[in-house]
Order: sequence, then C-alpha cells, then structure tokens
Amino acid sequence: MTRQRHTGHSHTPPARRFRQKLAELLDGPPNDRPHLSGFARKILYDSGRGDLAVSGDSDEDDWFESGVGEESETDTDTSDAEPAEGESLDTTDPFDADGPADAEGESLFDDSFGSAFEGGDGDGFDEDFESNIPRIDIGVEGLDEMVQGGVPSRSLMVVIGSAGTGKTTFGLQFLRRGLQNDEKAVFITLEETRDAILATADEKGWDFGTHVEEGRLAIVDLDPVEMANSLSSIRSDLPRLVDDFGAERLVLDSVSLLEMMYDDQAERRTEVFDFTKALKRAGVSTMLTSEASEGNSYASRHGIIEYLTDAVFVLQYVRSEFQETRLAVEVQKIRNTNHSRETKPYEITDSGISVYQQANIF
Repeated sequence: MTRQRHTGHSHTPPARRFRQKLAELLDGPPNDRPHLSGFARKILYDSGRGDLAVSGDSDEDDWFESGVGEESETDTDTSDAEPAEGESLDTTDPFDADGPADAEGESLFDDSFGSAFEGGDGDGFDEDFESNIPRIDIGVEGLDEMVQGGVPSRSLMVVIGSAGTGKTTFGLQFLRRGLQNDEKAVFITLEETRDAILATADEKGWDFGTHVEEGRLAIVDLDPVEMANSLSSIRSDLPRLVDDFGAERLVLDSVSLLEMMYDDQAERRTEVFDFTKALKRAGVSTMLTSEASEGNSYASRHGIIEYLTDAVFVLQYVRSEFQETRLAVEVQKIRNTNHSRETKPYEITDSGISVYQQANIF
C-alpha cells in the first residue's frame, strides 16, 4: 500500500499551485527586472501591471487537473538559489568553444558546433545499439518515412521556419500522434490563446477538446514576458508537474518569443540553455517551434536553439523564377538516427501537413 503525503491542498490542481507560485515571483515594478529586455519591460510598463497574472485562472483552464505523488509545500528546489557566502556563481558560457562540462568534466553537448547539423548518414552507428533505443513517430505523413525507425524517445526537437510554413500545425500534429497512441500531452503556447489552439485543431478535424475534457491533453497559454520573468521557477517546477500529469509529449510554441525577452546575448544563451536542460529533466519527447533567421532559412532567429536540441526540422519556402512558390521540409539532424538528407515538398491541407516523400522539389 502506497502512502501519500498530505499536502493540505489535495483538491487544488497542480497547475493552480504552479500559477500561484509564479504570481508571487511577478511582484514589483518593471524597472526592477533588469534581466528582461527593454522590449519586455516596455510591455509591462504599458500594461500598468505591477504584478502579473498567468493567463487562464478558471477551473477549466487548469494545466493539470489531477496530480500523481503530490509534493509537499515544504519541499524546496535549491537549483536556482543564490550562492552562500564564500561561494561563487558558475558563469561558464555554455557556448564556449569546448562547451560546458558536467560534474565529471564531460561536455554537456553531444556534438561540437562543427558537427551540430550532422547525423543521419549512418556512419559510426551500431545497428544493434540503435535497435534497442525506444523510438516514436513524428506523426507527419511522409516525414516519418524519411526518418528510419523514428526519432529516439525523449528527444528534444525543434522545427524552424518563417511565417506561414506551418510550425504550429507541425507541433499540433506531433501531439495528435501521441494522443492516437493513448499518450498524454502538453501544449504550451506563447503566441495564441488556449481557445485559438483548440479552434485550430478543430479546423483540422482533430477533437482536442475531448482529449482536454478526458484529462489526456493540457493546453496552457502563457505570456512570454511573464514566462521570462519567472523562468527559474518554471525550470524548477516543470519537470515535476509534467511527471505528475504523466505527459509523454510536450510542445512549446514558440521558443523565439522567449528568446526575444533578453537584450543581452550571453544572458539569452544562458537562459535558453538552462531551460532546455529542464525540458530534458522532464523526460518527455519535446518539440519546440522557432522562427527562422531573416537572412538564413536554415538557422533559427537567434542561432541558439539548434545547437541545444537532438533533432532539427527546417520548413521553408522554395521560390523559382519559372515555378510557383512551394513549401519544402528538410531533416537537418537527428542524433543516433539515420535519416534522409533530401529536401522534400509538402502541403498544408485541411487535415494537416503532408510530405511528398517520392517527389523532388526541383
């Protein structure tokens, strides 16, 4: 018989407690938040909000309607605590040439910058080892066939693309496949409202509303400024909350808005790096969406997230003087996986994204 700790708030959903904790961290005038960008502080100042409320406080908007193994309020995560007297903060730049190191001196990055976009040709992989790695489908017709055997489970992935290439649809389709497999899923949006995401899914014929009602899908809409201002709390609590909910797939749409909240490049890189570590600790298969760089459709807006993820998918427009503009997808990298390196055309239809694996873009 398993003993459950009494927390004193067993009827309060974990998401509500999560939001209450964030609200405590969001007090104070905008000028007291120097780590946020001028753009972010201006939003706070213009809104006139001294303290910020996380969107969706009603019962039906609770992130997790039930929890497993509730944590005591006295349990404290000190991962983001200030250093004690005599100690010093670790100011290692995770993007130094050698990359950051863990406690044993090993690099926290699986590959160097020079090989960050490599992978997929099968060289150096042990087939027997690969066969023992649990794998999942992305859920995009045609694209799954381009990835031999599927993406390793619990991978951190990113889909990069400019406006209109279908990044949000890609993420929703990724979650839909999990729901079809009786998995639980979480969708965190920094761009749209919860209702807008449900409407988008409904337009595709995906009954996400039923999954939400059944407690198998959580859709959370957060303000990017609020998220940036309380990122340390989110890093601490997100893995536990995801574990309580039992999610196996998670989507964040989009990481670019979070990156925009920081003016300083070093600060931006460190915050995003620490956040991706928290996602890894959550132990779910995670898909991030990111805007493409204005000058390079193969890179993210800030050129950070592609180096921190296990898999990179690029959605882009292919324009020709003699042909109409087409959409194309490329698998830029997937660690420990053989995949096609060809650029393939795709369409966004009423039923989602479909990749034409047998067709050529030119």
